[in-house]
Amino acid sequence: MDSGRIRTPRIAPRTDRGARTASRTARVAALAAAALLATVVPSAQALAAPAPRVDLTVLVVDDGGSAVGAITAELKGSGVPYRRIDLNDPNRPVVDTAFLSDTLDGRPRAKYQGVVLPHESAFGPDSAEHTALQTYERTFGIPQVDAYTWSHPGVGLDYTNEGGWAGVLDGVTAGVTAAGRTGPFQYLAGSLAFEDNDPAIAESYGYASRPRAGYTSYVDIPIDGAGGNRASLVGEYIADGRRELVVTFAYNQHQRQFRALARGIVEWLTQGVHLGQSRNYLSVHVDDVFAPDARWDTALNCTPGDFDCVGDDGEGVNPIRMTVADAQYAAAWQKSAGFTLDMVYNGGQGEQWKTEHAGADPLTDRLVADRAQYRWINHTYTHPFLGCVQDNAIVPWQCAKDATGKTLWVSRAELTAQIRDNHNWAVRKGISVDRSELVTGEHSGLRTLPQQPVDNPNLAGALADNGVKWAGSDNSREPQQRSIGTASGAAKTVPRHPMNVYYNVGTAAEMADEYNWVYTSRADGGSGICESNPASTCLPAPLPTATGYAGHIVPQEARIALSHVLGNDPRPHYVHQSNLAEERLLYPVLDRILADYRGMFAPSAPLVNPAQRDVGTELTRRAAWDQAVAAGKVTAYRIGTAVTVKAPAGLVAPITAPEGTRKRLLLGTTAFGTAYAGTRSAWTAPELLQTSVTLTLPTA
Repeated sequence: MDSGRIRTPRIAPRTDRGARTASRTARVAALAAAALLATVVPSAQALAAPAPRVDLTVLVVDDGGSAVGAITAELKGSGVPYRRIDLNDPNRPVVDTAFLSDTLDGRPRAKYQGVVLPHESAFGPDSAEHTALQTYERTFGIPQVDAYTWSHPGVGLDYTNEGGWAGVLDGVTAGVTAAGRTGPFQYLAGSLAFEDNDPAIAESYGYASRPRAGYTSYVDIPIDGAGGNRASLVGEYIADGRRELVVTFAYNQHQRQFRALARGIVEWLTQGVHLGQSRNYLSVHVDDVFAPDARWDTALNCTPGDFDCVGDDGEGVNPIRMTVADAQYAAAWQKSAGFTLDMVYNGGQGEQWKTEHAGADPLTDRLVADRAQYRWINHTYTHPFLGCVQDNAIVPWQCAKDATGKTLWVSRAELTAQIRDNHNWAVRKGISVDRSELVTGEHSGLRTLPQQPVDNPNLAGALADNGVKWAGSDNSREPQQRSIGTASGAAKTVPRHPMNVYYNVGTAAEMADEYNWVYTSRADGGSGICESNPASTCLPAPLPTATGYAGHIVPQEARIALSHVLGNDPRPHYVHQSNLAEERLLYPVLDRILADYRGMFAPSAPLVNPAQRDVGTELTRRAAWDQAVAAGKVTAYRIGTAVTVKAPAGLVAPITAPEGTRKRLLLGTTAFGTAYAGTRSAWTAPELLQTSVTLTLPTA
């Protein structure tokens, strides 16, 4: 259950309007014609000087607020290098001319390609740092983002008491203007709904006002109902030869409205040329395909067959397993939804079902017949626990030990056989399966706290025996990718997000009942787990079993999953075959995710549906890139229309650039990257006999 909510503070209107506001308003009027130009007209002396070098690093001036924190998280998550200045640090460097720029090899150098400020006068409007920063931005054409400010003429807007609006934005639908849709937010479909997750709590506050001269609105809201007047929440202000992106609503990095706008904020800040790249990813793994799953007992409040289910007969009854009709529905749903599921299969479970049912298994026959419509991932042959040998005589279970006290482990031979036999079963059925991908049952073999604090020492060898490079892990336990074993070329984990659609339920009523047991207090008849877990919160009252799934769980799970999608997170989500059976509980969640996503984004930003190996590769590249950037081993800069990126040998660099960008080859050029959300991007490295990546940007 998503228990946390970061509340965004309201920013009080500042009262230092006097001379500063009047002075700036006068400058806007005097320079109105020049303000409509995005750059300063260079002097004759400037034309004779060499074009400046602009380093591809962002300067972040941080006051500790959630708005700057959100933009910083976006930069970090997409791989954009930045330098953070903490305004609360008394020993921070002084932002002066030497800090911002210098001369390198006889050429002027701007050390930062964009600047993020908490608001337009973070250093104080009369300070030397404020003057130095504005001079720097004007000289080199550097954009500035005002992360969160209020509506006033100093940022190109009327005061809110001059026909504007201020208040809570929860549930408000904003619009992306024509300028926004042809500019930095071209990847959005046109409307943007502000979250309203709890009607009892104000989650987002903002100021909306009418633009003045030099201001172009990108996102606005209606302010007088049927009158048709609209007021801006996000826009660009051009004055004094400088450009500012002005944001007048509060937000944090987790809120959907920010996540939708984050890409455009970075593109505007970097003028569409930066290190790093971002995609919106969604893949869903369906575990235990061909196997039955045990069913939750609403009387015992546990799952019969589990060793800790006190009071059951140890076997359980009426397990949940897909039918032919469920398989047919899955294939039809995929086609109508335009989305492919990953079937994480146990071939031996299908064979066992045949043996127990007179040699017939129509489900396996149907899924195999439709095999080309899915992706398939090895889940071991019969789904055994592959870590230590479990001693289930103790609750909770412990790792069994021999007479000398050493832990007993499932052998390498058994591990290898489970992986090999399942792969070979699929090949015999004509199923296309990648040998490099694996998910063990319950992610077993990997360390499982608290009982098994280390990996099964036989796991790495068994993975190598079978050519496995990417093994699924549980993101709720291990969110970071890691190697399994120490050998060169060892397999790596691919963390997967568990979805709160339980493996042991087939109906909405069962789902709501178990959810209540987990998320209600003891006083309300629940387990009280939510009371003792600091990462969780209890429901204020139990959900109605008839409506709780559709009314509460579906929208919540869709919201959580969509936050991963919008956060440039490639990690897969995983559910179980039981969620495609009986009442088919998974589909309402997926339908909600897809509908919400496609309602926000234009076709230029489609969902990316990566295979497990692609996720593993992406996470590996990100880790190497982040390490190199943190160590200062990457140099990247722009001179005119030429972009140069130098990195350690063997490191691939993520780069984003405008449409029309070309990559220089040893002889000639080629189109750079792949198109996404109105830009082009790629992980790339120098070509043969080159020591750096060189791109040529399109001319205006």
